[in-house]
Amino acid sequence: MATPNYSYEKRQRELAKKRKAEEKRQKKAHKSDDAPTEGGAHQPSEDTPPANPAAPPPAGG
Repeated sequence: MATPNYSYEKRQRELAKKRKAEEKRQKKAHKSDDAPTEGGAHQPSEDTPPANPAAPPPAGG
């Protein structure tokens, strides 16, 4: 009978822990992205077009 390869088993456990921690981190990050901003309004990203494209640009600058 072959002897158990404890280092292999340990490595597999460590990798499983890393995977689980990474999934948890991503889930947490995704959850915080879904959280509503102040007042519950969604702030548009930079690539979102302005609400009124015919409006003149803001003065100043």
